[in-house]
Amino acid sequence: MKKHNFSAGPCILPESVLKQASEAILNFDDLNLSLIEISHRSKNVVAVMDEAMALVKELMGLPEGYSVLFLQGGASLEFLMVPYNLMKEGGKAAYLETGTWAKKARQEAEAFGDVTVVGNSSDKNFSYIPKGYEVPADADYFHSTSNNTIYGTQMKSFPKVNCLNVCDMSSDIFSRNLDFSQFDLIYAGAQKNMGPAGTTLVVVKDEILGKTGRKIPTMLDYNTHIAKESMFNTPPVFAIYTSMLTLRWLKENGGIDWIENINNQKAELLYGEIDRNPLFAGTAAVEDRSYMNACFLLNDESAHKESFDNMLKEGGINGLNGHRSVGGYRASMYNALPLSSVEALLEIMRELERKA
Repeated sequence: MKKHNFSAGPCILPESVLKQASEAILNFDDLNLSLIEISHRSKNVVAVMDEAMALVKELMGLPEGYSVLFLQGGASLEFLMVPYNLMKEGGKAAYLETGTWAKKARQEAEAFGDVTVVGNSSDKNFSYIPKGYEVPADADYFHSTSNNTIYGTQMKSFPKVNCLNVCDMSSDIFSRNLDFSQFDLIYAGAQKNMGPAGTTLVVVKDEILGKTGRKIPTMLDYNTHIAKESMFNTPPVFAIYTSMLTLRWLKENGGIDWIENINNQKAELLYGEIDRNPLFAGTAAVEDRSYMNACFLLNDESAHKESFDNMLKEGGINGLNGHRSVGGYRASMYNALPLSSVEALLEIMRELERKA
C-alpha cells in the first residue's frame, strides 16, 4: 500500500507522473533508448525543454518579456546568482528574513554590497511574518521567501516596492494563484512542489539584466542561460522531464485554480483539527500559517508521543517529523498530496484523543 507522504522535500509527486517518468527511463518516446542516455541536443529532449518553459509561462499567466530557465545548484546557488545579476557595483539590497533559507540568501548577498534587513522574525523563532516594514526606494532589489518549510509560515501578500522584486518560491510554487507579473525574478528548487531534486526553476524579466556594472562569471550570468535556452551545459534532463510532466498534470486538471482549491481544503481540515483537538497546538501565528507546511506539537509529549508515533507508523503516515529547529510534527501538503491523506492523518489524531 502506498504510504501517505507528508515529507517536506523531496516532495510527493502524482502517481501518473511517476509512472510516465519511470517508463521514460526504460524507453523514451518509443526510441528504445532511455531518457537519461540520449543527447540533450536531440529533438526529443529539446521538445521537453520547450514544453516545460511554455507550461511555466502559461500556468503563471506571464506577459511577454520573461524568460524561463531550468538551472542546477538548487535555490542555494540562486542565493548568490541573484545579487551577482541584480545588485549594482556599490549597490544595496533589501531582505525580509523570515526563516533559515531567507537568512542564508541574505548572507550570500552581503558578499556583494550593502544589505538591509527590513524585517526579521527570529525573535519568536520565525513563527510569524513581519508586518509594517518599509523597503528602501534606493535598493536595487527586494528579496522575500514566500513560504517557510521549517517554521510553517507563508506570506499571504507581498509589498509594492520601488525596486526590483525577487522571490524564492521553492516550497509553494504553483500552489496558489498570485499575480506573478508583480515579480521581476522568481526562483524555486523543483524538489519541493514540482519534481525531483536536480533542477531549479528561474523566471526572470529580460529587461532587468545586464545593468549591474559588474563582471559576472559566465556560468552565473542569467543571460548566458537565456541565450542557450538552459542548455549552456548539459541539463539535468530527468529532473526537467519529470517537472514538465508535473506541470502538464497540473494544466490538464484545471491549473492553479484547481489545485489551490484542493490545497485550501487540505490546510483548513488539518488546522481545524489542530485547533479543535486538545492534545495538539500549532506553532505558527494563525494569520501566517503555511498552507504547504503545517507545524504542530503535542501539548504533552511524555504522555502521548510514543502512542502517536506508533499509530502514525501503523497508519502508513510518512515524513511527519518536525524539523529540529521547531520539534513536534510537520505535515507538508504539497500539490500531489491527496485530500484522503489528510483525512487519514486526522483520523489518527482523533483516535489518539479518544484513547487519551
